[in-house]
Formats: sequence, C-alpha cells, structure tokens
Amino acid sequence: MSGLFNQFKEWYEKRHDYARAWKARTGGQVVATMCTYTPEEVLIAAGMLPVRVLGAHEPQNVTEPHIFGMFCPFCRDSLAQGLLGRYEYCEGVTLTQSCIQYRQAFNSWRMHVPTVKWDYYLPMPNEVQSRFARTMHYAEVKKFREFMEGVVGKKIADADLKRGIEIVNENRRLLRELFEYRKEANPRVTGVDALYASITAQFVDKEEHNKELKRVLAELPKQPNSREEGIRFMTIGSENDDVSFMAMVESVGSTIVIDDQCSGTRYFWNEARVQDDPIATIADRYCERPACPTKDYPAHTRFDHVLKLAKDYNARAAIFLQQKFCDPHEGDYPDLKRHLEANGVPTLFLEFDITNPLGPFRIRVEAFLETLREEELF
Repeated sequence: MSGLFNQFKEWYEKRHDYARAWKARTGGQVVATMCTYTPEEVLIAAGMLPVRVLGAHEPQNVTEPHIFGMFCPFCRDSLAQGLLGRYEYCEGVTLTQSCIQYRQAFNSWRMHVPTVKWDYYLPMPNEVQSRFARTMHYAEVKKFREFMEGVVGKKIADADLKRGIEIVNENRRLLRELFEYRKEANPRVTGVDALYASITAQFVDKEEHNKELKRVLAELPKQPNSREEGIRFMTIGSENDDVSFMAMVESVGSTIVIDDQCSGTRYFWNEARVQDDPIATIADRYCERPACPTKDYPAHTRFDHVLKLAKDYNARAAIFLQQKFCDPHEGDYPDLKRHLEANGVPTLFLEFDITNPLGPFRIRVEAFLETLREEELF
C-alpha cells in the first residue's frame, strides 16, 4: 500500500476514536447508519456525522439471543459491535430498508443498545423500477427530514439540504476520479488503497474526507507506475472491508482493480441529479444508484452494470465475496456468474464469515491464478 493513503488507513483503524474526537470538537450528534441507502445528505444538513456501522472481523458470542445464527456474518458482526458498546458515542441509529435480516439486526440494536436515544427506520421501496417508487421514496425522505427536525429542535432549511447534497456529490465525484487511476496498467491505486478511501467516506466528516481526497489526487500523478499488476481482478458482493483478505489477494500476483460492493462503488458511483426541490434530488438519487440485489427486479439492471465495470477496468476475472447466508446475493449469483462467464470474465466463488481463513483462501486464489495464466498460454 502506498504511504499516500496513510490518513485513510489511520481513519479506518481508529474510526471510533475519530468519531469521538469529531463529537468533542463540534458538539454535534453522531448517527449510526445501517446500509448505504441511508440519505446522509439529510443528516449532514442537520449538522450530524453519519457513521456507517461496520463489523470488526473478530469472534463474538453476544448476538445469539437476538438474531438467528443463520443470518449473514455482516448482520451478526454489526449487531455485536452495538451490543459490545463500540458505538456508545452514537445518539441515534437509522436504517433504510434493504434486506429483512439486517432489519432485524437494526431492531435489536435500537431496543438493546442502551446508549441509543432515538432511532429511525426509513421504509424505502424495494422495487425501485416501479413507476411509483420515486413518489413513495420522496414522501419517506420528506418524513425523515421532519423527524430529524424534531431531533435537532429546529427547521432544516432547503439551503442546508442543498449544501449537504453539494458536499456528498463532491465526495462521490472525487472518489470516481480516484478510481479512474485503477484503469491504468500497473495501477498506482491498489485495491487496498481504494478500499481505505471508499470505506472511510462512510464514517469520516465528508468535508474533511474531500480535502484529503484532493490532496491525494494532487499527489497521485507524481507516483510511479511501478507495481507489477499480475492478473487484474474485480470483486463482487455486499459489504466487504476485510483488508487482510484484500492484501493477501494482492500479494500473490494480482491487483484488485474494481468492485461491485456496497463498501465500494455502489456507495458513491452516481451523483445526485440536482433539482430545484432538494428532497426530490435526494430521493431520486437513491432510487437511481447502482442497485443492490434487494432492489434489482423485475429486470436485472445490475448484471450489465457489473459486466461494464469489469470491461471498463480491464478485469481479467472476478471473485465473488459471498457473505454466508446472504439470500439476496445468493439468489443473484448463478445468473450473474453465467452472465460474466458468457462474456469472457471467469469467476471464483468464496464464502465469507465474520472471520476468514486466509490460508485456505490463499490456496484457492493461487490455484485460480494458475488456471488463468495457463489459459493465457494457449
């Protein structure tokens, strides 16, 4: 990993310290957000710091009384972090509807994490392709704004919402600019670098994050293209911030050049189309973003989007990082695998748990790399 990305790495490793320091410095409220469909623009307009809940990739035994062991590792690990008091600095917790299992993790969090002072469930339509979806989501985002006005005890002006939109849009734009460097041969930005930059955007003050992104983007052209790229991979899945896994993949003769994950591109890929009405701007953006499998029907818009990313970033192959028991992604997997392979992108399937066996995964990745290299010889 390049030293240029050290600030992002430090934010990632000390994210709870960062949030506590932000709170002490600003006196603002911190909100635990569950799922990247949360309209952060509203929270920023209310003067709050949205902090996405992440797992810690460590064994735990506190969630079993609350949710089934057959819920995905991300549900269990996220809930564990709440129950273990890791997010005690968050006054509020909010979830925008994605999957049923994560909704239950949210319900348990708001009921059983003692530091929660308020909570909000935003029921976003899952069929975003419906002609009624945007009208419905507009009404829900409007209600969310009104609820947040009650929390902060004052009106949230349109000007504040527009400023929130501008800040978040700039962050999306800068991350897209950073990810452009991954298209290069022997890219200056590795998969680990990119993960640190995109995941920290989800819990660091956006204005501060934007400033750091601008600094990195100014320095990047001076960096050498000296890293041997090996085989170029794409990663596909839900949430994945397992840095040690990504580093392992990039240590055995490959580079992760792009992803379709909510810890990466799905979070920031499209900017909000600015309209006169800021609520419409916000609501439409979340309906239009690259779809998570929970919101990608009846037509699978995601399949061509994923293939286009693979082609645009010249990914030689794709690795599915499948959270164990994740029904939405498991449902998509057979057809998406077929779609990629029919279009010349071979795939490898790995099943992730809260902690991952790097040794066996390394053997499987190396075997996959060997197969790909053999195919190139013939």
